[in-house]
Amino acid sequence: MSSTDVTTASSTDVTTPPDGAAAPAPVGDEAADLGAGLDALETQAVERAPFGRVLLTKAVPPLIAVALVLLLWQGAYAAHLKRPDLLPSPLDVWNSLRDQWLQGTILGTIWTSLSRGALGFLASVVIGTPIGLLVAKVKPIRAAIGPILSGLQSIPSVAWVPASIIWFGLSNATIYAVVLLGAVPSIANGLVAGIDQIQPLYLRAGRTLGATGLRGVWFVLLPAALPGYLAGLKQGWAFAWRSLMAAELIASSPALGFGLGQSLETARDAQDMPGVLSTILLILLVGVGIELLIFAPLERRVLRSRGLLVTRR
Repeated sequence: MSSTDVTTASSTDVTTPPDGAAAPAPVGDEAADLGAGLDALETQAVERAPFGRVLLTKAVPPLIAVALVLLLWQGAYAAHLKRPDLLPSPLDVWNSLRDQWLQGTILGTIWTSLSRGALGFLASVVIGTPIGLLVAKVKPIRAAIGPILSGLQSIPSVAWVPASIIWFGLSNATIYAVVLLGAVPSIANGLVAGIDQIQPLYLRAGRTLGATGLRGVWFVLLPAALPGYLAGLKQGWAFAWRSLMAAELIASSPALGFGLGQSLETARDAQDMPGVLSTILLILLVGVGIELLIFAPLERRVLRSRGLLVTRR
């Protein structure tokens, strides 16, 4: 056999695998191209859905649910399951809302409670975030107060109202104390859960790049724990709003202003069932509005940035 034939056979044996054998693993640029191709296959193209489809999938189901509730409510009223003064019709509740609107009190009542809730929630974030960081990263602190945070989260908010009244009297400090005691544990526990789910690789990469101390917390720890932290913030707002209603309902005084909780208590004292139900409806609408306008868009943005949001074309 000539030298030329030997060279050709050798090169053929190296580049072409025998039948049934696995192909050699790609290296260099080929591996990069393969990785890019796999990423492209897994990436879903994000397209803006038509307005009609968005309306059909987002708005129509809740409207149908509301319509069914109103029909069942009206059916119970027509069947006289309760006396009309105990179970008013949807129209009676609507007339109560309309009267409050015409009197010019409804917006002021909502704003009084909403401003208190927002301020108490922001204070809870400022207090709960460093507590969550300390509990998550310092083992002795976690062993000492970690179970206490979980226990505080299980205490009903209304249980703090009598103690707060004794501590601070009928003042705004009482209301904010109840809000803080209700919201801070949820926010801190949410951040702890988010930090516990961070992959150690991210933390090592951050330290390698020099992100240590406060820089590591700001640029690595908090962004990596953001999904869990956001869940804690949502739960913290829910606890803050519930705690506020409990505090306003019990710690009622003219000096404290007139919020939704005070409105609910006033309607109860007057045996005004349409007023009670209309106030409950306002409390529900504020909670749903905060969720739809603030937390839902923020959650979608965080999940989309991490490739966790399922997108359908």
